[in-house]
Amino acid sequence: MKLKPIKNKKEYQASLDWVDVMFDKHVKPNSKEGEALQVVLLLIKAYEDKNFPIPTPDPIEAIKLRMEEKGLKNKDLVDKVGSKGYVSAILNRRKPLTLELAKIFFRELGIPAEVLLS
Repeated sequence: MKLKPIKNKKEYQASLDWVDVMFDKHVKPNSKEGEALQVVLLLIKAYEDKNFPIPTPDPIEAIKLRMEEKGLKNKDLVDKVGSKGYVSAILNRRKPLTLELAKIFFRELGIPAEVLLS
């Protein structure tokens, strides 16, 4: 495979097919083919990042989802954030998500900062 930037869907598909063949062959990472595979994977990622961007989730929706996943209620955040009403106001978008609150949600819920600050 010739290593060059992927410019269209046809080249993208050809690169994906080649990667499948290399995976099936179980190439060694430090071999010539293995190094070429690593480069092609980077080229595929670059093409996908440009042509199939993944939107950043809404910060409030991410907080609600993580709370649901952890089985938390508004009252469970009172000690960290403030009153139950204040937590509710944040989750209902009546109060802004400040940098200090983003730090708390990052620390307590493990939500990535780039999601909370988007």
